[in-house]
This record gives sequence, C-alpha cells and structure tokens, in this order.
Amino acid sequence: MVKFFWALLKASRPRQWIKNFAIFAGLIFSGTALEPLSQTKTFAAFLLFCIFSAATYLLNDVFDISRDKLHPFKKKRSIASGLIPKEVAIALALLAIAIFLPMAYKLSPPFFFAAVTYLILQLFYSAYLKAVILIDVLVIAAGFVLRVYAGIWAIDAHLNVWFLLSVTSFALFLAIGKRRSERTLLESQAFRHRETLLHYPESLLDSLTTMFANSTWLTYAFFAFLQPPIQARPAVSSFFGGFELPFSEAKYLMATVPLVIYAVMRYLYIIYEKKEGESPERVILTDRPLLITILVWLLMVVGIIYYLGV
Repeated sequence: MVKFFWALLKASRPRQWIKNFAIFAGLIFSGTALEPLSQTKTFAAFLLFCIFSAATYLLNDVFDISRDKLHPFKKKRSIASGLIPKEVAIALALLAIAIFLPMAYKLSPPFFFAAVTYLILQLFYSAYLKAVILIDVLVIAAGFVLRVYAGIWAIDAHLNVWFLLSVTSFALFLAIGKRRSERTLLESQAFRHRETLLHYPESLLDSLTTMFANSTWLTYAFFAFLQPPIQARPAVSSFFGGFELPFSEAKYLMATVPLVIYAVMRYLYIIYEKKEGESPERVILTDRPLLITILVWLLMVVGIIYYLGV
C-alpha cells in the first residue's frame, strides 16, 4: 500500500507543481499581496490547480503509456512501469476533478472558467493536440497563461495587456525550448517518442527560440515601463538627493529588466550548451545562477511594489 501511494505521488509529478506558483503573479503585481482575503483566495487557487494538474498528469501518462515505455527516462514512470494500473489512474483523476471543480466555482466563477478551460485543453492535448505541430507548443503555453490568469481572476484583479503579452511570450519561450531540448536529447529516435519532433527542423526551433526569447524580455520591459511611476518614501528620495534625476518619483520596476534579460540569456545557454531544457521546472530548481536570478528578481519586485513606495 505504501508503495502504491508513493507511486501515485510520483505520477502526480509534484516537482512540476512549481508551475502553479504562476498563480501568485496576479497577487503580487496587482498590489494586493498584503490583503488577507486575497492571500487566502490565491493560496486556495494554488492548491486547487495542484490537484487539477496532478489529475491531468495521470491522464496524460495513460494516453502516453506506449510511448513512455520507449523513452529512456519516462519508461520509469509509475503507469508506464505498471506500478499503477491505467484503470485506477483514470478513476482517481476523474474523481479528483469531480470533487474539486465545485470548490473552484465556489472560490470564484472566473477562476472556475480558467480551471475548466485548463482541464479541457490538457485532455485534448493528451489525446490529440500533442501530435499537431505548432499547436502543441501553443497549448503548453496556454496552460501556463491560464495559471497566471486563474490567479488574477480568483482575486478579481486587473493587469494591463503588456502583462498578458509578457506572460505569453515567456510561456512560448519555455515551450519551444522544451521541444528544442527534447529533439537534442532523443536525436535520431525522436519520432518514436514524440511524432511532432520529426516535423520540427532544428532551424525552425532555433528561429522560434530566438523570436520568443526576444519578445519575452521586450514585452516585460514595456510592461515595467508603462507601470505608473512610484512615489518613493522620503528616506529613499533623500538618499538620492544629490542627483538631478527625479528619484522621488520614478519607474523603479524598470530596474528589474536587466535581471529578466540575464535570465533569458542563461536559459538559452542551458538549452544550447547544457542541453537541459526538456524539463523547465527541473532547470529552475537545479541551475543555481538561474535560481538566484529569479529569487533576486522576485525580491526586487516585492520590494519596489510594497516597500519602496509611500
């Protein structure tokens, strides 16, 4: 029994739940992170998406069982290795969805819409869309964007269109990088594990990677620039008092743009030199320079939005 539950936990891929932290983006950037009600709703949204994503991973592994058995790493997954019968996996996934979807509606109808859309997209992706070139990466990116906007809608917040564009560009950058690394890892056997890789020439993947790498930092720069100027605390203004620049009121969020540029450059290095972009969540957790950059960026964003201004 213990072995079964451990296998079930592994099949739920808790490491990939790191993607669900995207739900907190709306809480932070909307300026409501210090409100108890918004905190509670966002945390509930995060837990619900962890359950929904775990259910979709179980269903995805059922659809991919034959391919996973041929994969050098995925053949060890709980369902592909036979530790969890596929009938049990399907029953548990559907039961989790049936129990927790009503809770999602109770939390917020717009959040419920995001959750249902996410589940439908993932179901179609597992069943068919993962085999359609370009559509497959769009669906992967859409899953990330839906996580972000699920968090925004859960607290009834609003963010400008440049935020949406930066999130979309970032999601597509990760999705294309994932395909680029999968092709490199599997090389001549790529088509046996994922047929769409056969139709992704390296030149196309390189062009798309470059395109979304550029759009990621550029749209974020526009988002940061178009944010209203922050009225700095008196202590901050006096610290910079010797300069002629208007530090008392400035677009301080622009200071985080260099970190985003470095993070994009670092991820490109990981894809092309270290060849480790197949699992973005593993890269984020194991690549120390990238992890430090993300943590510093997060601290700067929180500090600028919540502690720098009056």
